[in-house]
Amino acid sequence: MGVFHLLHHEHQARYDKMFPYLWAYAGLLALAGILLALDGQEDILQGLYTIVTTEDALITDYVLVAGPGAALVNSAIVTAISICLLYAAQDTLNGMTLVEMGLMSGFSLFGKNFVNIWPILAGTWLYTRLRRQRLAGNIGIGLMATALAPIVSYVALDNGWGGPLEGVLVGAVIGFIMPPLASYTYRIQNGMNLYNVGFACGLVAMICVPLMSSLGADPTTHYRWAKGYALPFGVMLGTLCALLIVSGLFFAKKPVWAAWAGYRRLLQTSGRAPSDYLRMFGPAPVLINAGANGLIGMAYILLSGGDLNGPTVGGILTIMGFSAFGKHAFNILPVMGGVALGSVVMDWSLTDSAVQLACLFCTTLAPISGYFGWGYGVLAGFLHSSVVLYTGSPVAGMNLYNNGFSGGLVAIVLYPTILAIARRRKPVLQEEDYFDQLEGDRPVIPPEPKELREDE
Repeated sequence: MGVFHLLHHEHQARYDKMFPYLWAYAGLLALAGILLALDGQEDILQGLYTIVTTEDALITDYVLVAGPGAALVNSAIVTAISICLLYAAQDTLNGMTLVEMGLMSGFSLFGKNFVNIWPILAGTWLYTRLRRQRLAGNIGIGLMATALAPIVSYVALDNGWGGPLEGVLVGAVIGFIMPPLASYTYRIQNGMNLYNVGFACGLVAMICVPLMSSLGADPTTHYRWAKGYALPFGVMLGTLCALLIVSGLFFAKKPVWAAWAGYRRLLQTSGRAPSDYLRMFGPAPVLINAGANGLIGMAYILLSGGDLNGPTVGGILTIMGFSAFGKHAFNILPVMGGVALGSVVMDWSLTDSAVQLACLFCTTLAPISGYFGWGYGVLAGFLHSSVVLYTGSPVAGMNLYNNGFSGGLVAIVLYPTILAIARRRKPVLQEEDYFDQLEGDRPVIPPEPKELREDE
């Protein structure tokens, strides 16, 4: 047992080397924001004040509200806060860490800010204290639960009901209940929806918004959407993606052929959660995967006539983060293709703001494509593209991970349906796809559904 713990400690220490790179990422965000602010003669401090004091329900593009410089600096600050919390909690760094960085930095361009995330994080801390659990096991859920930060801002800014104290209390309650709720919702989605916390946040928002409305509030969705920033954001994203690919091929302490072979093996996985690519394949293939997925997301938006702004750049950063935990080119393209197919027969266009986000965040259903095949991935994207357009209204845009909520609904319906149809197409599960993050990287094989165990 002592040898196991020693090896496990050494394994964790190896991933602690990620911290300097995470800080470098936060620094790049801040530098990009400062350069854009200087170029546009933008007052960053005034922009940050505007961000903090603005109701930020979906869709509130901080690039439009406060300028691109302030939006990126806010993203850098929130990312730095997240890194500090992970370090203070002594969280085990792994592929999910990169997911958290992608989510926190991306959504800090349109909804999260360095003020409204704190009450929710405090609530998660209180939960761990009451349950006498380590913060390390829950800090990730706390960070992702800040998807409901717009509720904190709405209540704290007294938009019909509430005030600063009420905003803090509501946020603390949300952070307190999210760890047990996310654990439960994870089990019912069968690993087919990568944005599990988004689904849990959607359930909480379905309760919070009607309750606030009954108390006199009148929350409404917003459509603040910036245009005309394709060139600066395109250059920055393209440079970042190229840097990641080059780093994975030439600077990850692996021969080029080995890094590329690892990436090819990664492309053969299903992506069903949990799929920690960083532990399965190492940093080189993950860096290549993140860069490639970022380019795919950016190309999809630009070729469909969309915009690069706070929400879409945030979506691309999210895809890049999940490149360490389930997403790759082979399982996201069919789902994105399903959204494109939907635009042909549905009464909406790919250039609509909500649809542009759906094009990116539909990749939460990538495991359906990787697990059952590309045809089912197209079907999942097709259904998701319409479902997501209506799930945001009942919660008034208060759940930033609205695509995670709608993705969960689609996954819960599709998974048993596909199993019933494709019983003779029993999917082959790779043991290395599944890892228990809390038990030292040991594979965990989900039990097969009863339907697949029956003799046919």
